[in-house]
Amino acid sequence: MARTSIVFVFLAIALALCAATGPPKFRSYPGWEYYDFPLPPDWQQPGDWVFARLMYPSVRFSDRPYTDWTKGEANWTIDYPRSDRHLSEAVRRLTRIRARSVEQPINLEDDGDVFDFPWLYGVEVGHWDLTDAQAAKMREFFLRGGFFMCDDFHGTTEWEVFVASMKRVFPDRPIVEIENKDPIFHTVYDLDDRYQVPGEQFVHSGRTYENNGRVPHWRGIYDDKGRIMVAMCFNMDLGDSWEHADNPEYPEKFSALGIRIGVNYIIYSMTH
Repeated sequence: MARTSIVFVFLAIALALCAATGPPKFRSYPGWEYYDFPLPPDWQQPGDWVFARLMYPSVRFSDRPYTDWTKGEANWTIDYPRSDRHLSEAVRRLTRIRARSVEQPINLEDDGDVFDFPWLYGVEVGHWDLTDAQAAKMREFFLRGGFFMCDDFHGTTEWEVFVASMKRVFPDRPIVEIENKDPIFHTVYDLDDRYQVPGEQFVHSGRTYENNGRVPHWRGIYDDKGRIMVAMCFNMDLGDSWEHADNPEYPEKFSALGIRIGVNYIIYSMTH
């Protein structure tokens, strides 16, 4: 059987299992950038795949006021919900996946909630501060087959903050560079020729980097069978590339790559 056929067989099984659990109940929160973002007309229609966004507590030395992360307007809401809905729309257009048009914020402290989703996304993880209980829940999620994509963190300090919480999840598993030959870069699109994807700040600054994060890295944590459980887009801002895909001032080439990476990671999460 050809590789493509095998991928879609596994994908069909994964989607059937997701559908069998029933659609998760939609919930929304105020974000830092968007307070009353309009709902799409089909927001109540269920989907076989849902953009799951991680909610998390922030470190207190953030450059933004510390807020109650369970009520929104915290670091985890950056780009939310505009980027989530743009990527969900792209998944609908570019794959055979019936994606729900609205996202789902995921609180690790909710019983069983995260286990309903094969793919989980975290933004600004250079500001997160997982509790031991949240880290244990994430570890169980990964070991049960879950996949986590994290993004929009830049430079030495934010990397150290990210690692501090990730070490609570996996104290002994190494973080490594993902090689070009890894299947995650070849599930739908062949992405050997990748480049740094900047945030919307590029429109004003002309810089592709933030802080001292000049070099982009695609890093990961693997399980014992060679499956990527955690995929890190470090020194990049793919969330902005999704969010500003309809912004004529933001270069199309960045959104094009950002969306392709997102699609590859989603398909990988449901076929590996």
